Amino acid sequence: MRVQQDAKEAASASKDLVVFPILRDSKCADCSSELPKGAFLYMDGQRPLCLGCADLDHLVYVPSGEAALTRRARRHSSLSAVIVRFSRSRKRYERQGVLVEETGLERAEEECLEDAERRARRRERDKVRRSEQDRDLVRRMMAAILTIFPGCPPDEARDIAEHTAMRGSGRVGRTTAGQGLEEGALTAAPIFATVTRNTMSC
Repeated sequence: MRVQQDAKEAASASKDLVVFPILRDSKCADCSSELPKGAFLYMDGQRPLCLGCADLDHLVYVPSGEAALTRRARRHSSLSAVIVRFSRSRKRYERQGVLVEETGLERAEEECLEDAERRARRRERDKVRRSEQDRDLVRRMMAAILTIFPGCPPDEARDIAEHTAMRGSGRVGRTTAGQGLEEGALTAAPIFATVTRNTMSC
């Protein structure tokens, strides 16, 4: 099956043990137990195994979202596995969380509680720093757009720069070329079309 082949390739590309949440009902190749949709399985070559038959059923699930907790839990666990799921929109496997030993998770939770305040302050500093970087990028991109398209109204250039440079948007402004203010990136079709339309309507 193509799904099993994709899973095998994903596991081969990782240095970690890889576990998959299944997308449809299946069966364990060893014990023949039913594996409902959403259950975790481990691929032993072409053979799907339940966590019990893979000797991973004593591990506990830690979902993605808390990087410090995940990192520490894995460090304190002698055995762990990464959970990945295929994203059809991005056409790649993406991490959903990890399986770790319960004792490792408990130690990680204790450590996270001990330095929670310090990590919160650091996150706030990082947030401020990123915000300053984003504002600087918008200013520089706005100036570059006005240089390339001198007929573009400044307010429109600012709106275009803010839209194009939005963090996490995946737009051209977040690419290396975009942040480097390369003309090829700033004359990309979406920006060019927007500038042209707004300039002609003025």
